[in-house]
Amino acid sequence: MRACRLPRLHCALAGVLPLRARRGLALPRASAAGTVVHMRLYEIKSEVSPEVVDQIDDVLLELGVDGWSLLQDVIVKRAWIVGIFEGEEAARARWEELKPLIAGVGAVGEPDVRGLADQDWRDSYKAHFKASQFGRLHWVPVWERETFQPGAGEVVIWLDPGLAFGTGNHETTRLCCERLVVLAEKAGDRRADLRVIDAGCGSGILALSAAKLGFGRVAAFDNDAEAVRVSEENAALNGLTGAVEFFTGDLVSGFAGGRQAEVVLANIQADVLMRFVNELTGAVAPGGALVLSGILAIELEQVRAVFAAAVPTWAVESRVMGEWSDVALTRGT
Repeated sequence: MRACRLPRLHCALAGVLPLRARRGLALPRASAAGTVVHMRLYEIKSEVSPEVVDQIDDVLLELGVDGWSLLQDVIVKRAWIVGIFEGEEAARARWEELKPLIAGVGAVGEPDVRGLADQDWRDSYKAHFKASQFGRLHWVPVWERETFQPGAGEVVIWLDPGLAFGTGNHETTRLCCERLVVLAEKAGDRRADLRVIDAGCGSGILALSAAKLGFGRVAAFDNDAEAVRVSEENAALNGLTGAVEFFTGDLVSGFAGGRQAEVVLANIQADVLMRFVNELTGAVAPGGALVLSGILAIELEQVRAVFAAAVPTWAVESRVMGEWSDVALTRGT
């Protein structure tokens, strides 16, 4: 239930993004005798324009093309398509199959092919992942745990892409997190009494960030049970087991029973946000804030208009980051 043009769950938090399930990826196999047979894996990687990442992702999804990952770093504005296969010949053959499928989307560079040592494929994406900071909140790759030193009063969310956590570099996630940090700062010591709901939590990064920032009661739901499971794993990674109430639900059942919060986050696609405008605005407690993202910049005015019409007395503001945007609404007391 995350941003629209990255429809798979593991794409939801894509900044520098490895797909969680590489269905075409060859892994070490066990022989009949039970010993592991180590295969030589090859990575094939080609740079693509960041502007066509979403279109390529749509093509891969619609055609059911397996075995490829999209990596995008919105900070340095570069992107790649990457596959890992058993043998150089297989890697090059799969590239020749893929090339005509994405040729109409935009220019794709010549691929680089390299062999991966025994366990290198597990770590091949690490060079693309960088720590991010939002005020006193840091998002840091877990392999930097021994070396990263937060400043006084700062808190850290550890990211493990192997758990499909993503890096938070995707604009929609960053927009939401920046709003969340500002709301925490404004609340001061009161935040321990404030409630947060993350609607469409994906792998839980925003909900866990809210808990780290000191919000006292945090709940998060997703309509995909796998997202909830992964969120709970990520909570354990960060020593936050039980700090967030994760559950399976949609934009109706998730707010059932009149559930409300002082901060409601919804990083979902624009058409879904507009369709459930009443449920989302109804979940905001008096004096609370509703933060919406997953909205393409070209969709911003339409989303603003729909929500402004539904709650005309609420304050509305928005921002654009790259080709994405957010809408933040504040309910009066």
